[in-house]
Amino acid sequence: MTTADLLGKILQVVMGLAVFAAVVGLLIFLIDKAPKKGRDYWQLAGFLAPAMIFLAVGLVYPAIRTGILAFQDKGGDWTFDNFVWMFTQPAAIRTLINTIVWVALVPVISTAIGLAYAMFIDRSRGEKFYKVILFMPIAISFVGASVIWRFVYEYRSGDREQIGLLNAIVVAFGGDPVQWLQTDPINTILLIVIMIWIQTGFAMVLLSAAIKGVPSEQIEAAQLDGTNAWQRFMNVTVPGIRGSLVVVFTTISIATLKVFDIVRTMTAGNFNTSVVANEMYTQAFRASEVGRGSALALILFVMVLPIVIYNVNVLRKQREIR
Repeated sequence: MTTADLLGKILQVVMGLAVFAAVVGLLIFLIDKAPKKGRDYWQLAGFLAPAMIFLAVGLVYPAIRTGILAFQDKGGDWTFDNFVWMFTQPAAIRTLINTIVWVALVPVISTAIGLAYAMFIDRSRGEKFYKVILFMPIAISFVGASVIWRFVYEYRSGDREQIGLLNAIVVAFGGDPVQWLQTDPINTILLIVIMIWIQTGFAMVLLSAAIKGVPSEQIEAAQLDGTNAWQRFMNVTVPGIRGSLVVVFTTISIATLKVFDIVRTMTAGNFNTSVVANEMYTQAFRASEVGRGSALALILFVMVLPIVIYNVNVLRKQREIR
């Protein structure tokens, strides 16, 4: 083990202890029902201080530093060229468009499939088994899922046997094998399929639990009023699970905005498949354009922020209603 590895292990242990101390201190403070004195608040501050210091050093300072670097060139001079590059260069614009396509498709399709699946298997025989089948992909890392799907999209030139499932099907029907991951724009759609495959199980589990929380009396009352299954779904079930729908949709949206592993593993952003997170890494660590990478990171933060704010507002309104 090198010195760097040893220091990294020590840092992880120290951070873990700091977080543990913060959690323990907060729990003790909340559980203790006795009137709080000034000394109690100082004790709580002592428990939280190590974690807050690590938070400031590991998150707050890098965020501020990234924001500063976004407006600097390689020489450290202040400039807006990083943002001009982002919105004028064809490759950068294509990266932004790809990210928008990802966010437009993945949350909608994943949530829709997860909701439909949860409705169809609700209270059916073998419900637990059906849930496990759809939930399994979420237990796989993004890199692992990418490796699996890479075999599905595999292409072999010449007359060699196609081991990729997709090309094997194409050849079986008399077609010619296709280099799926190099064919624009279908390659981006095929990468999106991987993300949908992973996130659908997450959507299904949360929405299934929400559906079971809808009062059966409301459904029975709607049924007595002569409504059909679709009307009961739209007028009773959907309003009853609206909060869960928002949480699922926004959570998947944030995960999609930050997607990196799938693109990096499958194409490394080549063939017009790059997204903001991947391009941020490429510019900062491959092309040594730290300013451009920081600008992309700042744009990514700006894209995520409205979703987070909307999610918080919806949850707050629901809490006020209750």
